Formats: sequence, structure tokens, C-alpha cells
Amino acid sequence: MQKKGVQAIDRPCYYVTEYRNSFIYCYVQCNNKRMEDLKPIRVFLEVARQLSFSGAAHSLRMTPASVTRIVARLEQTLGQQLLVRTTRQVSLTSAGAVVAARMTPVVEEFDRVRQDILSATRPDDGRLRINAPLSMGVRLLPGLAERFRLAFPRIALDIRLTDRLVDVIEEDCDLAVRISGPPADKSTIWRKICQVPRHAIAAPSLFDRIPVPETPDAIDPATTLSYSPDGAGELWDFSKAARSRTVRAGTEVTSNNGDFLYELAKAGAGICVLPDFIVARGMRRGEVIRVLPDWEVSSLWLTLYYPPYEQLPPLVATFTDFFEAYIRDLEGLDFD
Repeated sequence: MQKKGVQAIDRPCYYVTEYRNSFIYCYVQCNNKRMEDLKPIRVFLEVARQLSFSGAAHSLRMTPASVTRIVARLEQTLGQQLLVRTTRQVSLTSAGAVVAARMTPVVEEFDRVRQDILSATRPDDGRLRINAPLSMGVRLLPGLAERFRLAFPRIALDIRLTDRLVDVIEEDCDLAVRISGPPADKSTIWRKICQVPRHAIAAPSLFDRIPVPETPDAIDPATTLSYSPDGAGELWDFSKAARSRTVRAGTEVTSNNGDFLYELAKAGAGICVLPDFIVARGMRRGEVIRVLPDWEVSSLWLTLYYPPYEQLPPLVATFTDFFEAYIRDLEGLDFD
């Protein structure tokens, strides 16, 4: 019986499946009207990658004899020798090089399709690709990932940490954690989780050599440390009762990592504005102090960003619910 949406070509079977405007050419062996997986191709590609049958066997947790037998059957099926074996080395034939070059992206795309289908249909089985900022990711995600995996052992996590603002569509993320101002990107969807309070801080030793500022206007940009992904001076919005002031931090020292800026501030290098979850412990220890404690600095938003789903896939919704529940116990966040 031919599968719906799949065109059978010949036996041994090759299927052509269309997905997201691309074509996947999948080698499969038919047996009792059942399409098996891509194991022969995967085995061959691993041998081709390592140029070693024993190395591929170790990676695939198979015996070398099994790997040799599977590759030999694939060569017989294709009617071409794919590998040259000697006692010292393994090398690709010209036909083997073509098969490896053509089939590697095919298998990778097939795996992505399979993962997308699992993510769209099963809430507790599959693989999630998550992006998060470095400073928060290091603090938050180890504990979250450990508890999440205990609760959902069949969900694998691929977590990438970067302080660069990634494009969740171009970089193939299921969701991204963001700490920023209100989102302006109209091509994605987002969910506000909470506010992230911030404070202006500095080391007490800094004020041994510069005056303590009494108002935002008294902050000298040359004494500031600026969080910036592109080297531009950061804008700090202060408010007190009905008054508001905006300060543009200097560009003498800029960085796209909050932990780095905190260490500089702790060493007395300048004033910076950072989230509470970075500075709270150091403030309790007296490593840094609040600058302008009577003035509030505008908060950031903690949001989850998603590709433009029509509705959240069950797997993504499972993580979203767990994430929201988990972070409510964390210091330095405001859920009011």
C-alpha cells in the first residue's frame, strides 16, 4: 500500500517526500509493506566521516562486522563501490564521495522534519532547540534543565547561550529567552513572563576618586560602563516621583555581557546599570552599592520569543509552562 503523500519509485524503494518546499530523497528498504529507517545511509555516512569502520562502529555502538555488512549491502543495492578498504586506511571512491555529499544534507533535513513533526504532535517526546542570553542562562538554565529532564525524560534539550540577539527563524530555534525592552520585532511572537528590575551600581572604591552623583544629570559618561551589542552608548532611563531623566552612558568601555561589566564595576572601573539577578548577591556582600538609590531605573522584560507559529506546538507549550512555574522562585525578578 502506497503511503499518502509519498511517491514510490522502485524496489529497492526510494521515496520522494515534499516538506516546506524542499525535497527529501530517502533510501529505504521495503519489507512487508513497511518503510524502515535510514540506517544503511547513516552507517555509511559515519564511516565516510571518520574514514574508519571501527571508529564508526564505536560511535554507532555497533560491531565492526555489522558496520561492514551494512555498507556492503548498500554498495550492492546501489551497484557501486563506495569505499576502498586496505589494511591501513579507508577512503571514498568517486561514487562514495558523491553519495556522501548528496546524502548528508538529506539525512539532516529528514531529521529536522521528523523533529518538527514530533514537536507539533507530542507534548512530552522530542527535541527542543532553545537560545538564551549568557548571563541568565548560566544562572537559570542548569537547574531548570535538570528539573525539566527529570519531569520529561523523553524531551532532549539543545541549549545555546549567546548575548547576541539571534533570529529565531533564521537560526532554527524552537524558542528563545530574551531580556530586553518591549519587543519591536513583528516577524516573531513573544510572551512576557515578568519584569527584570535594574539598578545603577558601582564599587565603593570608585568614589574615592570621583564625586558621588546626586542626580542622574551629575553622572559623567566618562565614568560609566555601557552594556551594548554594537559599541554604542547605552541609554539609562531614571525616574523619581513625577521626574524623569535619561543618561547616555559613555563608550570608553562597552560590552555585550553583563557579568563582565559587573566584574569591572566591582573592581572600581565605573558605574553601570545591570539587572538585579546579576548584582543582588554582590550588593548584599558589599562588593557594590547602589548609585542614586532614590531614583528608579527602567526595568527590562523577560520574554519568550517564538517563530510565527499559528499556535504553540505541544512540546514548546510544555517547556513554556514549566519555565514560567520554575522562575517564580528565582531572585531578582518582578512578577507584580
